[in-house]
Amino acid sequence: MAQWPGKPSRPRPERRREETTVGAPVRGRSTRQRAAVAAALDDVDEFRSAQELHDMLKHKGDSVGLTTVYRTLQSLADAGEVDALRTSDGETVYRRCSTGEHHHHLVCRVCGKAVEVEGPAVETWAEAIAAEHGFVNVAHTVEIFGTCADCASK
Repeated sequence: MAQWPGKPSRPRPERRREETTVGAPVRGRSTRQRAAVAAALDDVDEFRSAQELHDMLKHKGDSVGLTTVYRTLQSLADAGEVDALRTSDGETVYRRCSTGEHHHHLVCRVCGKAVEVEGPAVETWAEAIAAEHGFVNVAHTVEIFGTCADCASK
């Protein structure tokens, strides 16, 4: 069953969060591979796909399967420790959250540079539209794609 953004999910049993020795905590069983994925995310500022992170790990000499990378990224996204967004070609990309607060992203289509932005006008608009149509417990995501100044000047 599809999970729509912001849809309240069924309560999950409390899971124990284990600390990894490298990087941020990863939900689930703590392993060297999961720690390597978390550490790789700490090394990049832009959004990266699971495949790109897997390639980075391979080049560093870390033996981590692509399935483990995908599962770890999903666990981190579920825990709210990484931002995930879908690109125009449908690929999901991930990046460490620099803030735990609700925010939006301005993303360069060329280089992948991402800037976290607040949008008070968006928040007000989303609440007003929801109220107008009788919706409550509203959540939303806004990602803005464009070309950064560095890429535009090339």
